[in-house]
Amino acid sequence: MKPVLLVLVFLSEEHRALVSERFDMIYAPNAHLGKDRSNGEAQIAARGHEIKVVLTNGTNGLLASEIDRLPALELICTVGVGYENVAVEHAKVRGIPVANAAGTNDDCVADHAMMLLLAAIRRLPFLNNGVRHGMWRDDIPRPPHVSYRRLGILGMGAIGKKVARRALGFHMEIGYHNRRVRDDVDFQYFGDVKSLAEWCDFLVVAAPGGKETYHIIDETIVNAIGPQGVLVNIARGTLVDTEAVARALRDGRLMAAALDVYENEPTPPQPLLDLDNAVLTPHIAGISPQAIDMSVRKFLENAECFYAGKPLVTPVV
Repeated sequence: MKPVLLVLVFLSEEHRALVSERFDMIYAPNAHLGKDRSNGEAQIAARGHEIKVVLTNGTNGLLASEIDRLPALELICTVGVGYENVAVEHAKVRGIPVANAAGTNDDCVADHAMMLLLAAIRRLPFLNNGVRHGMWRDDIPRPPHVSYRRLGILGMGAIGKKVARRALGFHMEIGYHNRRVRDDVDFQYFGDVKSLAEWCDFLVVAAPGGKETYHIIDETIVNAIGPQGVLVNIARGTLVDTEAVARALRDGRLMAAALDVYENEPTPPQPLLDLDNAVLTPHIAGISPQAIDMSVRKFLENAECFYAGKPLVTPVV
């Protein structure tokens, strides 16, 4: 008999078929990035006693109250790297392992981060729109270039390191702040975010979400980046104080911001919508056909290891 799996995130028809080969799948993706949990709640109420595995993501997560209503639960997995809204400690108390899909979308996110950085510095949306309305280059200030500038990276994890590797292709000088100094990189380490922001020309946010990093990019940090600086966020929207960024962009205290993630997703960040020096994408940095396929297959690999009594490939706990 196949284990019963509750899926709380969107999967393509192809991936649903793949997962169904190994699981009795209950497909109940929560709407609006988990803010409407009615799909999952209904299935937990109806079949909670049967569910052995849950597949979710960092944004949807799995609440402690939901875990408590799943007495047969054996394994929790996330697609993507994030697991910030999974009640990890609660699962640990129950002896339920948690795994993510680390390493499956790092390249995709790093590619997107560099695209956002280049688009913001070179004012791509503004130039594209201007050409369509008859603008020529003599009508506008010259946008700065990227090469040989200083790039600060907040969070030197797997994604941060891949952003840095791409930036080296532009001969950029790299600095970073992390919870600890990395002994596997040669970049300049800064002991706090403010020092890093004052040093760099452009700051890329690639740190985990959660209470510890809430609004870590606030008015003070934005001011430290400065009027010629650019902020890029491909991590979680909660790390950046949207209102502070909007004020800085309007006042000329920050040249540009490029955000793939923002607070209160999927609602667009209203304070930024009328600013042509804000580049926005819909939390798509980690999404490509290749990355999603690898993520689903990583889940299946973790589940296969679990049921074979082997260590998980990418355990969280």
